Amino acid sequence: MLKTKFPVSVNKISKKIGLFFSRIPINPNTWTILSILPGLLGFFALVYHQMFLGFVLFFISGFFDAIDGGVARVTRKVTKLGGYLDGIIDRIVEGLLLIGLLLFGLPDLVLFGYITPVYLWISLQLFVGSVLVSYARAYASHKGIISSEKVLSRMPGILERTERLFLIGVGMLLYYLQPIYTTYVIFIAVILSVITFLQRVFFVINYGAKK
Repeated sequence: MLKTKFPVSVNKISKKIGLFFSRIPINPNTWTILSILPGLLGFFALVYHQMFLGFVLFFISGFFDAIDGGVARVTRKVTKLGGYLDGIIDRIVEGLLLIGLLLFGLPDLVLFGYITPVYLWISLQLFVGSVLVSYARAYASHKGIISSEKVLSRMPGILERTERLFLIGVGMLLYYLQPIYTTYVIFIAVILSVITFLQRVFFVINYGAKK
């Protein structure tokens, strides 16, 4: 949503990050690959019930992910391969985060008087949020319905990856107020991810109908 609604502001921030870190002799693809390391460490932190440490490590991983794009733009090294690697590693890191939370052991959610296991909501978030939301965009391009990058960048989404990870990060911190709050946040993220998926599907259908 931030990239769609405020592209100029997001690009300015990305450029500033890129200008600063471009002084370090590391190419954008290496920054992308490096983001896996703190993500992997964050996964093990969650497995060993270190929620705050896991939050910090995944935050570092997300920051590395912001660096790669900024450096690529500033150094004019934006490539299709770089975009591909970035997307693949984004999914890996997000998967490590959600599976780490699954293994952490959060309290179940009581919904309409029924106990719904937390693994159900984390699995749905992994499937809908991390997979289907991205797939809706990628498949529209793959099938040639939308070939313009400008149009793809305008594809709506109330909870895209940045907002999704920010929301889950807030939920991780809320764990220290009350563990069930983290489960509530994951539940909210699932609902918003479903809405985002539907927004993208209807956007593609409407765009395709006008062609």
